[in-house]
Amino acid sequence: MFSEAAQFLKDRVGKEVTDSPSPFMSWLKPIMLEVNEGNLRFQYTVRKEMTNPFRTLHGGVTAAIIDDAIGATLISYGEPFFYVSVNLVIDYLSAAVEGDIIIAETKVVKKGKQLVNAECELWNADRSRLIARGYTNLLKTEIKK
Repeated sequence: MFSEAAQFLKDRVGKEVTDSPSPFMSWLKPIMLEVNEGNLRFQYTVRKEMTNPFRTLHGGVTAAIIDDAIGATLISYGEPFFYVSVNLVIDYLSAAVEGDIIIAETKVVKKGKQLVNAECELWNADRSRLIARGYTNLLKTEIKK
């Protein structure tokens, strides 16, 4: 049985996310592919405004995708509190260009009472090329959703 918050995610499987509580996620326009407690999969299309002067996916956008996708993953637990990132480490491994389809796969590695360790990998559509991998620790806040 999914919580109301997790059901919010489940109801978006197969659809472009346009009504996220995160305006930035709505700008990224991911398609929700899969929702499980502690892991999500999203699909993104690299748009021109997401690229750098080299016409590849901007590193800041890559980091933001990873951070936002991991944040959404915590919704799958249905907890009433927000979490904040206390660090974010990104390994940039390959480039993506405008028009590419990329897949973000998140996973909560360890969830404690106050601290969560999670990771996200960005792949090209056929999973033949890992674009980036990110790791983060998130701290539970006292702020209710």
